[in-house]
Amino acid sequence: MATVGTAVTYLDIASRLGPDNEISPIIELTARTNRILDDFLVVQGNLPTGHQTTVRTGLPTATWRILNYGVQPTKSITSKISDTCGMLEAYAEVDKSLADLNGNEPAWRLSEDQAFLESMNQSMATTLFYGNQATNPERFTGLMPRYPQFGTEASAFTVTARNCVQAYAGAGADQTSMWLIVWGPNTVHGIYPKGSATGGFTKENLGQQTLLDSQTPAGRYEGYRTHYKWDLGLCVRDWRYAVRICNIDTSAITDSVVDLFTAMTQAYHRIPSLEMGVPVFYCNSLVMVYLQIQAAAKSNAALSLLEIGGRPVVSYLGIPIRRCDALINTEALVLTI
Repeated sequence: MATVGTAVTYLDIASRLGPDNEISPIIELTARTNRILDDFLVVQGNLPTGHQTTVRTGLPTATWRILNYGVQPTKSITSKISDTCGMLEAYAEVDKSLADLNGNEPAWRLSEDQAFLESMNQSMATTLFYGNQATNPERFTGLMPRYPQFGTEASAFTVTARNCVQAYAGAGADQTSMWLIVWGPNTVHGIYPKGSATGGFTKENLGQQTLLDSQTPAGRYEGYRTHYKWDLGLCVRDWRYAVRICNIDTSAITDSVVDLFTAMTQAYHRIPSLEMGVPVFYCNSLVMVYLQIQAAAKSNAALSLLEIGGRPVVSYLGIPIRRCDALINTEALVLTI
């Protein structure tokens, strides 16, 4: 995925690190299990704990002028927003005797740490969509709390409701969502703390430690401990470049009454300009299955395969569709305003 402006993906960061930097293979490993990292553009924050940016909320007024009459000065309306980073951490521990038996202690420890890295990956992807600092202040605020209601072009609505499209008027707490996100430095991007050379991801080898087992009382043994830390946040600099397709009723999707492609087309046309960044659709495995089933039933030519980074990727209207199972099937019904 190409670099856009000052923003880079985590794979870009890994490619820029030196061959002796251990973070590089770890970032590549995490990207294999969390495909959103292939697209997720991140920008170094201008604050030690996050990022402050100016968002334009209103345009200046232009005036038609006639001779001998002047023009009143106007200005755009802006506001400052601050987004903070959450700190996600894990301590990976392995038995020293077991690691030493394998002859390649660093490689063995990394292979054992994969479970911890996968857990961090899943937690980060979940927070990206569902994180809410109002209820979990230790995390960052993700996308869903920013797009909590839907509206229509003709109705009076709050700003982000325009970019929340209803897929089906269902009922119950068995809903899921799709997202269309245009990643870019002036649209939607991740943030990591100022001064971090590794995108907010650090690894510290704490070496040999005396560890405690799960017995009561706890027994002691010698082992190796590694500390992983991932400082990351989300900045929605322009709300128009993310669209939530809400109320995908998982109990009705099997009956093909949930018209996924109509909702995706509506989302496509809510974006002012796809050239502002890297557009990507996200859905979970259930929605991905029925996207392809509905496409086969309708002979949908807009659904196709693209090759990105040497891998086949399903796309709609030329936009890649990524599977992201952090999107749950138990969302509450989203209401209109």
